[in-house]
Amino acid sequence: MITFRTVLRALLPGLFLLAAHALRAQTLGALAEPLAIGQTFTLPSKVLGETRRINVYLPPGYADSAALRLPVLYMPDGGVQEDFLHVAGLVQVSVGNGTMRPFILVGIENTARRRDLTGPTTNPDDKKIAPRVGGSAAFRQFIRTELMPAIKQRYRTTAETAIVGESLAGLFVVETLLLEPDLFSTYLAFDPSLWWNNAQLVAQAGALRRAHPGPPKTLYLATSNEKEIVADTERLTKALGAPDGRALIWHYDPMPLETHGTIYHPAALKGFRLVFKPPAAKH
Repeated sequence: MITFRTVLRALLPGLFLLAAHALRAQTLGALAEPLAIGQTFTLPSKVLGETRRINVYLPPGYADSAALRLPVLYMPDGGVQEDFLHVAGLVQVSVGNGTMRPFILVGIENTARRRDLTGPTTNPDDKKIAPRVGGSAAFRQFIRTELMPAIKQRYRTTAETAIVGESLAGLFVVETLLLEPDLFSTYLAFDPSLWWNNAQLVAQAGALRRAHPGPPKTLYLATSNEKEIVADTERLTKALGAPDGRALIWHYDPMPLETHGTIYHPAALKGFRLVFKPPAAKH
């Protein structure tokens, strides 16, 4: 027969444990709450036929002035589980210590990365990396006709825009500069995958720049120790010609101590300080 004493003995350890947890929670204070560093919203896209998540970081000072308007830095690979958090951190610390002008950071979360960030290719091996590739033109159209208007409607922006990306996103950055240079004012590409489509973008770079000169643009390039990427990037700089300060101002920083997996953060830190330098910091 199960007695009250037996039941009490069975329950006591659990009761003591619950009491300990309650006491610990009381000692620590209120329960933990989510920590927000920005804003997020979804944007239905007719161009892409899907809904995209957009993450936004607003630098200090934006909320303090209803009249303040800021330039916008767009980034593919902009999901919270991708590169958004560490780039937002760089923007925060760089603006805070006065080495970068304030920018609104707009991260575009991926759904089909290799589709969106690559152009057409005739190389059979390129086509093996994903079920569908070559969608960069549609992704650019999404940015131009749907995302940019949404950002202008939601936030106080200036006409200045920039884009930053690494690897395939770096390829997209360079391709956009050469095919549609007026979409952004400043382009930053780290370890761009210029090998895509047998490096045809590099081979056509000189002719494309002459065909689409447009207003002056700024390009910042950085590479790691990836030999093929370094070789293609060096070929690209030769094709672009000397940075004359009129049609195109470009900078190239080889970083041989970095790998393809580590290049983004140090290159972004150096690039932001160089191309987004506050007026007072110019020499």
